[in-house]
Amino acid sequence: MPSCSPSITTMIRMDHTHVMAAFHRYHAETSWWRKRAIIELACTALEIHAQLEEEIFYPALSEAMAGDERLAKSKPEHDQMREDIAKLRAMGPQDAAYDARFMQLMREVMHHVADEETVLLPTAERALASQLSELGARMTKRRMQLVAQSRPSAIAANTFGTFPLASLAVMSLGALAIAHCLRPASARRIRRSA
Repeated sequence: MPSCSPSITTMIRMDHTHVMAAFHRYHAETSWWRKRAIIELACTALEIHAQLEEEIFYPALSEAMAGDERLAKSKPEHDQMREDIAKLRAMGPQDAAYDARFMQLMREVMHHVADEETVLLPTAERALASQLSELGARMTKRRMQLVAQSRPSAIAANTFGTFPLASLAVMSLGALAIAHCLRPASARRIRRSA
């Protein structure tokens, strides 16, 4: 049975886009609470993303590309990112170095993303072509486990603080869908026949 999950390389690109979209919401004049939400969302997303790559993507790629040195620098870059995240979380938005620390983290992330998207992902799409969907399904399952362990309510609150209009739109669509489902079946049939 074919998987409904996106391929693992598509998911990795979507993660990159998500973090970059959050980063582009960050400005020096942004309110302190929104800065905190943006940084927490970006940091949690980066931590989950790195863990998923290390548990699923890198081992599969390493097996398919035994001895290839291009993969060797990814794990140390993740370790450096984790150190930077820990330093950032030890600070607060009132700290004078807060903005600079976040900008430094994002410069490193952008460099890492550029390497992955120009070298590793195209290589993976060739080397793992028959496994991309299965690996994507594994990554989806593991992501759900990691999100559940990472305080989902905090992730939701930080998402709302980072993307307020998009969050409201999604909540509104969800409310409409629930209202539609809760309406008696006879009312739904009458509306369809009209």
